[in-house]
Amino acid sequence: MTTETTDLWPDLLGCLDLTPLGSGAYQGRSQQLAYRRLFGGQLLGQFARAASLAAPGKELKSLHTQFLREGRTGEPVRYETEVPQEGRTFASVRLTARQEHGIVAVADASLHGWEQGPDRETVDPVPALPGPERTVELPLLPWESRAATDLDTEKPEPPVYELWTRVPQVHRALSPALLAYATDLTPIGTALRPVEGVTQAGSGRAFASAVTTHTVWFHRPSPDGGWLLLRQHSPISAHGRSFGRGDALTEQGALVASFAQEALLRFR
Repeated sequence: MTTETTDLWPDLLGCLDLTPLGSGAYQGRSQQLAYRRLFGGQLLGQFARAASLAAPGKELKSLHTQFLREGRTGEPVRYETEVPQEGRTFASVRLTARQEHGIVAVADASLHGWEQGPDRETVDPVPALPGPERTVELPLLPWESRAATDLDTEKPEPPVYELWTRVPQVHRALSPALLAYATDLTPIGTALRPVEGVTQAGSGRAFASAVTTHTVWFHRPSPDGGWLLLRQHSPISAHGRSFGRGDALTEQGALVASFAQEALLRFR
C-alpha cells in the first residue's frame, strides 16, 4: 500500500473530520491510496470518531468491528449510528458503514464517562526504545516508528513483534481514532513470521489475507505526542485464519489499550 502524491498525515486527518448528515448519520471521505480496497484502519478510525460524535461527553471504551466486504477507494463512506443505551456514565453505539455497493462493515462501540477508582495493572516491563537507526518505514503510518526486530523475515521466527510508534500531537478527541488506525497494520505480518520463505510482500501470490474482525479496548488516554509500544503476539493460525492480540504501552510501561484481530490467511 502506498500513497501517490498525497501527504498521508493531512489526508488521514481529513478522513477523520466527519460531516454530519442528520439523524445520526455522518460521512467521511476515503484515504487517497494506491491500493485496490479501503485500508481497514481507515474504517476503524472513522468508526471511533462516529461513535464519539453519537455519544458526546464520554470516552470510547471499546470498539468491535466486523469487516463484511471490500470497501472501494476514492468513494466516501456513510456512517449510520444508533444509540440503544445512554446513561449517566455508560453508552452503547451501533454503527454501520455503507458505500454505494452496500454495507462494508459494522461495529459496536462502548463509551464511559471518566471516573475515579483503583488503578492497577500487571504487564511485563517495557524494553528500552530502539535508537533512530532502527527506524521502520511503514507506508501507512505517517509518523515515526521503530522496531528492534524485523517484521518480515525469510526464515522462521517467533510470532511476536514489538513496534514503537509516536503519533504526533493532536486534539484529545482524535487520539482513540489514530490509535485504532495504528493497531490494524501489523497483526497479519506478525502471524506470518513463523512461515518460512513468506513475507507480506507475497500477499496476493503466496497467500491471500483480509481482516474479518478487529477489537480495540481503550484503558487510558493516549500520551500526547509520546511513544507507544505495540506489543503483538499471534498464538494461532489455523483453518485459513490467523489470530493476533496486542497491548499498547507508554514508554513508562502504562497500559493504554489492548487489541485483538482475526483475519483470513489462506495459503496457495
